[in-house]
Amino acid sequence: MQIHLLLAALLAVAPTALPVQAAESRPGLAPCRLQGVEHEAWCGSVRRPLDPAAPQGVQIDVHFAVLPALARNRKPDPVFFFAGGPGQSAIEIAGSVARLLGRLSNRRDIVLIDQRGTGRSAPLVCDEPSPTQPLAEAVDPARLFIRLADCRARLQKLPHGDLRHYTTAVAMPDADAVRRLLGADKVNVVGGSYGTRAALEYMRQFPHTVRRAVLDGVAPPDMVLPASFSTDNQAALDAVFTACEADPACAARYPALRSGWRGLLATLPRDAGVAHPLTGEVQHFTLTRDTLLGLVRTPLYVPALASALPLALTEAAHGRFEALAGLATALSGDRAGALAEGMHFSVVCAEDAPRLAQATDPPGADFGAAFADIYRRACTGWPRGEVPAAFYTLPPSPAATLVLSGGADPVTPPRHGERVAQALGARARHVVVPQAGHGVMALACLRDAIFRFVDAANDDEALNVDADCARALPRPPAFVPVAAEVSR
Repeated sequence: MQIHLLLAALLAVAPTALPVQAAESRPGLAPCRLQGVEHEAWCGSVRRPLDPAAPQGVQIDVHFAVLPALARNRKPDPVFFFAGGPGQSAIEIAGSVARLLGRLSNRRDIVLIDQRGTGRSAPLVCDEPSPTQPLAEAVDPARLFIRLADCRARLQKLPHGDLRHYTTAVAMPDADAVRRLLGADKVNVVGGSYGTRAALEYMRQFPHTVRRAVLDGVAPPDMVLPASFSTDNQAALDAVFTACEADPACAARYPALRSGWRGLLATLPRDAGVAHPLTGEVQHFTLTRDTLLGLVRTPLYVPALASALPLALTEAAHGRFEALAGLATALSGDRAGALAEGMHFSVVCAEDAPRLAQATDPPGADFGAAFADIYRRACTGWPRGEVPAAFYTLPPSPAATLVLSGGADPVTPPRHGERVAQALGARARHVVVPQAGHGVMALACLRDAIFRFVDAANDDEALNVDADCARALPRPPAFVPVAAEVSR
């Protein structure tokens, strides 16, 4: 229920391991162990100027890890994975990425770069509240802003604390320095969520180094993140209501779902009591509209969780908030993939927040300006890096590009993917999985399609790969408690 967790764009896939050749040697790299990966990887770093305009000034070390290909005669073009957030460490989710791109690793190295400000690369990490923090404090936005202000002041005292130099455009030459160190003429880029923005910027700055690109859940540079949140969250929530109304079983069980939601909103602010997820103690706090919307937003990321929203919202309409609180915290247990909030705000406050006034996305009827207001206030006083005008452009793709969207995605739905695919031109193909949520690469048949796309001999063959295998994936039916089923 903690507000800062609601800012994360999560990539939810399971860990696995990749084998490594024991006798192999990688000049300039050292064997290392990564969480979630059973066998040894190779780790290294490149030294980079904090400020590209001052190459002799403060230096930072950008760390990366290589999950080695299984075959000895590996392909010369590795896969570069760009993590989400912004603020997620690619190395910290190594086990998840190994599972996600496991088939590609047979012949290609998987390269994970901790983008500057994340993981081991000049980290910009804020102190986390205690997990036993009282719920009344956890949902208090004033405490969030105080904590962020304190974090900013602390980060600015670090040797690498000039927060203007962590934008996406500044970070992508770091990735190309890794490519050069590894001696790869070409790379295949794969990005998820914010990682698609990073991948697009890498493609823009270094088009001749890209062999293939996979963009899953596209967050393009011209997308004003806080404003689009409202529009896209609203569409995803409305789709939950519409799907229930169209399903006779759901409509019969939850006949007042939409009207109950409207009635609940009309009662706010109100007192709410919920058992603390760690202590089990029932604690009371003031439930505001913004807090309620934050609780609802999290399960929309995953259709399996969203299928329980009819029950949770019906319970909440009757003053019982345990089910909704449980759904809202369902994705927060694993610290791997947690955001470096200092990097997160250094990116969003430079690239998105200044454009809020010009945003054209219509605000959602329920969500309004809630998230935009959070970022607008958090970005007040946050140092802003310069963003080149070209960053917001989408030139034609230099290589075959597979754009993936989930139709039920509450943050990067198909409308963004469609716009990007059109801008990238004839070398881009947009694949929509209508009933998928945020991130579709984890679907088994799409992992196979991505392998065949990257492994294809040429662009034409890659773009003709059958990637429509999940189009008929059904929406999960509305959740019904076991006790309710037994009593019928």
